[in-house]
Amino acid sequence: MTGPPVRFKAIDDPKKLACHAGVAPFEHSSGSSVRGKTRVNHHARKSLKTLLHMAAMSALQVPGELQEYYQRKVKEGKNKMLVINALRNKLIHRVYAVVKRGKKYNKNYTPALV
Repeated sequence: MTGPPVRFKAIDDPKKLACHAGVAPFEHSSGSSVRGKTRVNHHARKSLKTLLHMAAMSALQVPGELQEYYQRKVKEGKNKMLVINALRNKLIHRVYAVVKRGKKYNKNYTPALV
């Protein structure tokens, strides 16, 4: 990824990185009332969100699990942009794991049982 660096050491959770990139959904609520659908943060780092969007669109062009996920969710009736946002979130979690572990991406990775 290019652009101003994201300080991965300062971000200790992929969910925080997703929020920073503007792909984490939040419910619109006040007190005990929930108003409408979930929304994403519009004060996010636009350059990072743009890069994630381009990566998600590229992933849709390649046969694989992300393309299958997209097709399955759209077939279920989900909004296409909602599914693309979920793909961005999946990509963030993968990038975060690769950077934190310092190892190449392994799509067959299974965490060791404790």
